[in-house]
Amino acid sequence: MALTPDDVVTKQFQHVRFKDGFDPDEVDDFLDEIVVEWRKALEENVELKAKIAALEAAGSSAPAPAVAEPVAAPAPVAAPAAEAPANATAGIIELAQRLHDEHVAEGEAQRDQLISEAKSQAAKIIADAEAKQREETARLERERNTLEGRISELREFERGYRAQLRGYIEGQLRDLDAQSSSAASEAPVSAIGL
Repeated sequence: MALTPDDVVTKQFQHVRFKDGFDPDEVDDFLDEIVVEWRKALEENVELKAKIAALEAAGSSAPAPAVAEPVAAPAPVAAPAAEAPANATAGIIELAQRLHDEHVAEGEAQRDQLISEAKSQAAKIIADAEAKQREETARLERERNTLEGRISELREFERGYRAQLRGYIEGQLRDLDAQSSSAASEAPVSAIGL
């Protein structure tokens, strides 16, 4: 069973208790608007069907024109009337297709712009990271060279200090040996404990 505008007008809804719902007056007003528009569409549909039937009847009942006779006057008038809805529909479809194509082109352009911006931003981030890495590597290399120089200085200092210490200790041992040998030659035999 097809739904009619009267079905919409007479439809009754149950009220919901203890729950939020729509305002019944607001729903009724909106349904009244729908019914008005629906009735207009149905009337237009009936009129168009009648026009089509009349055009088809006029086209089939008209005698076939002779080759030399011009086309009957009602036929050219009827043809544009029949073609008008078709042309309007074709125009609407063409407009919709054009709008669709424009939106798709705009979307693709936006996509391409976002991709190019993202690529340039990524390239900038990579370049910044590489520059920072080069700076850090150079700083660490300088620090390493400084530390290696300091280590070389400390090793030279250690070698010099060891040599001085060895010379000092050997000198002290020689002096000690010299003192003990001179003391031994001067000491009496009885002092040795024999």
